[in-house]
Amino acid sequence: MMRLNNQVAIVTGGGAGIGRAIAELFAQEGAHVVVVDWNGKDARDTARRITSIGGKALVIETDVSRKEAVDSMATQTLRVCGHADILINSAAVAEGDGVLEIGEETWDSDLSVVLKGVFLCSKAVMPAMMEQRRGNIVNIASVNGLAAFGHAAYSAGKAGVVNLTKNMAVKYGQFNVRVNAICPATIRTPAWQSRVEADPQVLQRLAKWYPLGRIGEPEDVAKAALFLVSDDAAWITGETLIVDGGLLAGSYRMAQELAAQSPKRA
Repeated sequence: MMRLNNQVAIVTGGGAGIGRAIAELFAQEGAHVVVVDWNGKDARDTARRITSIGGKALVIETDVSRKEAVDSMATQTLRVCGHADILINSAAVAEGDGVLEIGEETWDSDLSVVLKGVFLCSKAVMPAMMEQRRGNIVNIASVNGLAAFGHAAYSAGKAGVVNLTKNMAVKYGQFNVRVNAICPATIRTPAWQSRVEADPQVLQRLAKWYPLGRIGEPEDVAKAALFLVSDDAAWITGETLIVDGGLLAGSYRMAQELAAQSPKRA
C-alpha cells in the first residue's frame, strides 16, 4: 500500500540532489508532487522522471527567498491540486566560508534562502494545513547547524532552521500540523561536482570520518523524510532527526589515535 496516496507534497529544491530524491520517492508512494525550484530546467527534469514512472508532478519555478514568488507558488498549488498536505523545505545555497572571508552580500544571500525561505514557504502553506487540520512540514537542516564544519552563513542559517522547527511544532501542533527537521551530513549531490572535478578523491577521504564508512546518498535522506511525513511518525513533532552515518556520534579513527597516544597504566 502506498503511504502517501492522494496527498499533495510541495518539495522546494526539488530540481536536484536531496530535493529530487524526496520528490521521486514521494511520487512512488502516491503523492502528487509539486516540484519547486529556482532552476526551471532542473525542476522539469525531475517532473519528467516522476511522470515516466506513472507519478503526478506539477512544476513551479520559484525563488523561495522572495515573498511574492512563494505566495504565488502556494496559491497555484492550491488552485491546481486543491490542497497541500506536505511541505519539504529543501532549497539551500552555501557560499563563502568563515566570517572574515565572506561579505555582507554573501551572508544575506545564504540566509535568505536557507532560513528565510523556510519561513516564507511555511508561512504561505501553513494556513491551508491548519484549515484542514492536517499537515506535515519537514525542514532539511544540516549537521552544520549542530556543530562547526565551516560555511559560517549557511551553518548559522541551518541552526536557525532547527530552532524554527521547534517553534513551529509547538505553536501549530494544536492544528494537527507536525513539523520536524532532518540534519544530514555529507551527501553525494551535484553540489559536490566542482569539488570532485578538482579533487576526484575528496569524497573517499571524507568517508573515512564516518563510522559507517561511507558518505550519504540523497535516498538516505529521502527515506528519513518519508518516515517523518508518514503515519508511522504520527506522534513525532518538533524533533531533529540526524542522518549522518554516525558522524556526530564520534570518530573511531580519532578514538584509536587517542588510545594509542594515552599513557600506559602500570
